[in-house]
Amino acid sequence: MFQNLIVKQLNADAQESSSAPAEETTATTTAPVAAQYVEDTSAHDDFDWSIDKRNVATYSKEEKLKYDAVYEGTFKAVTDGELVKGLVVAMTKTDVVINIGFKSDGLVSLNEFRDLVNLKTGDEVEVMVVEKEDRDGHLNLSRKQARITRAWERIVEVHKTGEVITGTVTSKTKGGLIVDVFGMETFLPGSQIDVKPVTDYDQFVGKTMEFKVVKINEAIKNAVVSHKALIESDIEAQRAEIMSKLERGQVLEGTIKNITDFGAFMDLGGLDGLLYITDISWGRISHPSEVLKLDQKLKVVVLDFDDEKKRISLGLKQLTPHPWDILPENVHEGSVVKGKVVNIEDYGAFLEIMPGVEGLVHVSEITWANTPINAKEFFKLGDEYEAKIVTLDKGSRKMSLSIKQMSEDPWSTIETKFPEGSRHTGLVKNITPYGVFVELAPGIGGMIHISDLSWLKRFNHPSEYTKVGSNIDVVILGIDKENRKLQLGHKQLEEDPWNALQDTFAVGSVHEGTVIRRDDKGGIVQLPYGLEGFAPNRHLSKEDGKSMGADETAQFMVIEFDRNEKRIVVSHTRIWEQSKIEEKEAARKEARSEADKTKKAVKNIQGKVEKATLGDLGALAEIKEKLKQEEKQGGETKE
Repeated sequence: MFQNLIVKQLNADAQESSSAPAEETTATTTAPVAAQYVEDTSAHDDFDWSIDKRNVATYSKEEKLKYDAVYEGTFKAVTDGELVKGLVVAMTKTDVVINIGFKSDGLVSLNEFRDLVNLKTGDEVEVMVVEKEDRDGHLNLSRKQARITRAWERIVEVHKTGEVITGTVTSKTKGGLIVDVFGMETFLPGSQIDVKPVTDYDQFVGKTMEFKVVKINEAIKNAVVSHKALIESDIEAQRAEIMSKLERGQVLEGTIKNITDFGAFMDLGGLDGLLYITDISWGRISHPSEVLKLDQKLKVVVLDFDDEKKRISLGLKQLTPHPWDILPENVHEGSVVKGKVVNIEDYGAFLEIMPGVEGLVHVSEITWANTPINAKEFFKLGDEYEAKIVTLDKGSRKMSLSIKQMSEDPWSTIETKFPEGSRHTGLVKNITPYGVFVELAPGIGGMIHISDLSWLKRFNHPSEYTKVGSNIDVVILGIDKENRKLQLGHKQLEEDPWNALQDTFAVGSVHEGTVIRRDDKGGIVQLPYGLEGFAPNRHLSKEDGKSMGADETAQFMVIEFDRNEKRIVVSHTRIWEQSKIEEKEAARKEARSEADKTKKAVKNIQGKVEKATLGDLGALAEIKEKLKQEEKQGGETKE
């Protein structure tokens, strides 16, 4: 290579000498010197080629620059990062030698030509000039960088045009696949592989597929491709074709692709339709999965569709006649049917006697009893009952049913089974603030008023005496056959104890009692024999000025006893007040007794016939003064 360069210099020098004047030619003899240089192959590294044997310079500075320019002009001008065509001039086990017409040849690793199996000397390839001259003065070329650059240019172009490209899936990565497109690695997200969710990515490795470039990043030269976009575009075309041919009432065949709580989505061949839960069956179903399965093929009818939103409403039950239009002959008014509870409301329950045919059992048709019934407590979903058809209207598709009419009306013979004054045991069904509802037999019941629970106790609420589900003994007080009501009593099972207690709890009698409750008006006092009395607030005051509290026990005086109203009024205050009055009365009596004795003494003195002496007059005056003071003291006590 170096010898070739020397020859080129000699040729250029010869051309220049032929055109120069004669005197310049005789002054410099470049040709012999050049020949001598070529022949001398053992020169030292520090040998100056510009000096001849006579130590005379061969070229001037201007001539050297001129010859250098001619030398440089024989090579191709390249820049770093440029893509150029090169010729394979040699191949080793590890590298490929490529001549791009530059000062020197470049080496490219053989690994970068793995896609060219039949590469040979003389082939032309495209490479990128990485560096014209690296630290060692070598030309640095890369075919890989050239391919990536060309691939990126094409990827950017197809991203703009939307052209479909072909790529090979090379490997699996986190969240998707790596696809080789034009020799460049691109990313295929898992969500862009197919319209259906894909869990097994390994099945796609090594496959060649078609893609669309959906996203590029110029900064890092990264591209995202999608196979799903191609499928969706095909589906969109199919949708447009199907929508153009849709008609209401049209029957189509589809495949169930998804099942939800509110219905099922069907694939109609590129277009999805919704089969709502109410349009699946004439009967009631709680979930579509009770009737349908995934991938099941069905024929459905188009109920409605929206061109803009591309929504299609489908129906399955509409392909069969409505059950109300084909009712069996044995279903008529008065006939007995069996049904399942499918819905419960406050006013009753709906029984499905056959798919799509339901009847209402109103709360008034559950039992013969006149007591209020809560349908949600009586019925349970899925339970089966036999009922009698009371009314049937095929036009409006309504049916009323009765459970109570399956048995004889017990109120028709109420006087025989439950005469007035008879005693029975019943079950407490309900409790209200004013009474207790008791069931004596199915359909037969009545109420115990709160005032008829006990002779002796007063209750704020019946729940203080009994509870729902308990048994209670009652006596029939009255029968209202027309309104289907029984008047019941519980306290009437025993004689009225108030007649016998009138003497025991006479007004003024004192009994021990315990305050069991207190309120703003007073307190309830528990008395002997189970009686309760009422003590107003002012009658709960104690001698020390404090008021009695709950759970305190003390002596109480009866100040009122009303047998008719079953009322006893008691007082604790009256007891200690009465004691003080009695003490004052005793003191007054004692003072009067002393006064009487003094008067008698005065009369005895005055009755003497002897003439009073001065000493006697003094004693008499003293007695009179004492008498006045006693009379005065007695008067204050009286007041």
